[in-house]
Amino acid sequence: MPFIETDFPGLIIFEPAVFEDNRGYFFESYNDKVFEQMEIGPFLQDNQSHSKYGVIRGLHYQLAPHAQAKLVRVLSGTIQDIAVDIRKGSPTFGKVFSIELSAENKKQLYIPGGFAHGFSVLSETADVLYKCDTFYNKEAEGGIIYNDPSLNIDWKIPADKVIVSPKDLLNSSFAECLNNFEFHA
Repeated sequence: MPFIETDFPGLIIFEPAVFEDNRGYFFESYNDKVFEQMEIGPFLQDNQSHSKYGVIRGLHYQLAPHAQAKLVRVLSGTIQDIAVDIRKGSPTFGKVFSIELSAENKKQLYIPGGFAHGFSVLSETADVLYKCDTFYNKEAEGGIIYNDPSLNIDWKIPADKVIVSPKDLLNSSFAECLNNFEFHA
């Protein structure tokens, strides 16, 4: 099975089968029937970003009932992908999951609702695509500041090279973030 369960309930790594030959490679990046077997999807919206080295996007989430599950992959370049469990009562509440995703390794990360998500760009540029299972809802936006000391996230970017949007600099701390998520086993 191409799915690897992590120690974080619901957070799953997808490693597609890649077929390479002298022409290049081919892989099925998404198949609804395969993901449905893992109770992932269906997805309603695709988002894509292009960023340069040092950019940190996040940490973002949408409050319930508009929480978004995401399937994240990299089309070009390399990122450090970060998910923070903000589901009250979860065995991994307040813990950080980090994984390198790249066009080269072709790994994808499924992030269920109830996680804050962000990434940093480790290559010169990166194009990131993520599928969402619900539509964007501005009123449900939530965010946690990227450099919250209680989370101690290693973004793999030197502090003097970090680029963060003015909006993301206004995100609250983990302790003060709006959060209406409850963990259900």
